[in-house]
Amino acid sequence: MKIEKIINLLKIGAKLFRLMRKYPKVSIWLSIPLIFLPFYEIFIGRPNMVYMGVPNSSSLNPNTFTRVFRNSDFMLGYSDYRGNPLWVTYKLTPIPKDSKKYKRPDKFESDWRTITKITHDDYTRSGYDRGHLAPNYAISRLYGKNAQLSTFLMSNITPQKAKLNRGIWRKLEGIEVKYFTKLFDKVWVFTGPIFDKNIEKLSSSDRVEIPDAFYKIYIGVKKGKEPQSLAFIIPQNVKGYEPLRKFVTTIDDIEAQTKIDFLYKLDDKIEDKIESSKDIITWRLKSFE
Repeated sequence: MKIEKIINLLKIGAKLFRLMRKYPKVSIWLSIPLIFLPFYEIFIGRPNMVYMGVPNSSSLNPNTFTRVFRNSDFMLGYSDYRGNPLWVTYKLTPIPKDSKKYKRPDKFESDWRTITKITHDDYTRSGYDRGHLAPNYAISRLYGKNAQLSTFLMSNITPQKAKLNRGIWRKLEGIEVKYFTKLFDKVWVFTGPIFDKNIEKLSSSDRVEIPDAFYKIYIGVKKGKEPQSLAFIIPQNVKGYEPLRKFVTTIDDIEAQTKIDFLYKLDDKIEDKIESSKDIITWRLKSFE
C-alpha cells in the first residue's frame, strides 16, 4: 500500500513538472505557496502556539537536535536520534462544562513526519508505559477529537514506568487542568524527558531511549500581571504517591539538565525572575496534595 502511494505521488510530481515546463507562468503561481508556507510556519504558525519563543537547543548536537511538529492544538520538538519528543508545549484554559468526552483510541499510531517511524509495537512487552506528554484528557476536552488523535501519535509518546505514569504524573495532569487553570487566564505548559549520560534503550526497540526523569514547566498568565512559574523534575523511579512539593525545581535547573532554552523572548528581568522561582504559594500547591 505504501509503495502504491509513493508511485502515485511520483506520477503527480512528474505531471506537475511537465506542466510547469510547458506553462512558465503557471510555475510562478505554483511556487508562491512553496515560498509562503515556510514563512507562515516560522513567523506565524509556530509563535502562536507557544509562550515566549519556540524552545531552542543546539542543532549541532544530536542529543538535543529536534524537528518541530505543529499539531492542531499542541506543538513539539522531536528527536529521531532518541526516539522521543524532547519538548512538548500546549495551552490550558478551564474545561467548559459542556465539553464532549471522546472514546480513547485503542492503539497509538506512527507519525509519518518522523524518520524512524516508531510504532505502537515498539513498546510492547518493554516494561514501560506509552506515556503521553500532551495529555489525552485535557487536549481532547479542550480542543476536540482531531486534537485527541494527535496525542496518540508516537511522536508525543515517551517511555514511562507504570508507577510514574499512572501515579504522580496522572495526578499532576489532573491538577493542571482542574485547578491551575482557575488561578490564571491561561496556563502554558512545557514538558519533556531528561536523559543522563548513560544511554539505555527499550528492550523491545533499540530506536527508543529511556529517559531518567521528566520535567513540567507551568507559566500562569493573567491580564495586567507578571507571569508566574512553577516547575517540576520527577524521576522515573518514583513510588507514585509522593507529595508534589518534593519535586519542585526551577526552570534554570531544567534548562541546565536538558540544554533547552525556554522563554527567551521575555524581558530579561522577568525571565531571570521566573526562571529562578520556586513559588508554590501562588499556585496553592499544598492544597492539592
